[in-house]
Amino acid sequence: MPNTYPTQILTERQSNPFLQAPAPDEDALEVILKAATRVPDHACLSPYRFTICQGQGLDKLTDVFVEATKKSGADEAKVTKAQKMAYRAPMIIVISSNVQEHPKVPRVEQIITAGCAAHAMQMAAFAQGYGAMWRTGDLAHNADVKQALGVAEKDEIIGFLYLGSVAKELPIRPNRESAGFVNYL
Repeated sequence: MPNTYPTQILTERQSNPFLQAPAPDEDALEVILKAATRVPDHACLSPYRFTICQGQGLDKLTDVFVEATKKSGADEAKVTKAQKMAYRAPMIIVISSNVQEHPKVPRVEQIITAGCAAHAMQMAAFAQGYGAMWRTGDLAHNADVKQALGVAEKDEIIGFLYLGSVAKELPIRPNRESAGFVNYL
């Protein structure tokens, strides 16, 4: 059931690794993508790119993961794990940066914007009743994976956003107390 209260969405969103079909449909995906374009974006550079993988796209992503894992010299257990990674959800959106030279917008700001886009996409999925899990790991930083996905050497894979319907509800984790990470001047 979709969440309708903005504060509830903001304070109760959490990652859920238990995802199954169906993935977001075309209309829901459009909302998810629109949310990504509403993030803070100094100079309106849109310094992000999204690669949507579902169906045969998940098969192709698996091939990329397996090939990169083998090439890195990993043992058979890691190769087997790589073979399963893309099938943990019916849809994965690979979020990458697209950093551009700009006199007022440094690289770090552009990467933060891409990270904000990933977060906005996850929140939009949650708001529509879908589950999501933002993952990174070694393959997000692997040069062969980046090359296979068309991510320039200068750019970063911000994450793999796994999307689908929630297969198992998780108890809502309590929010952290802000006193541990907030200072006042």
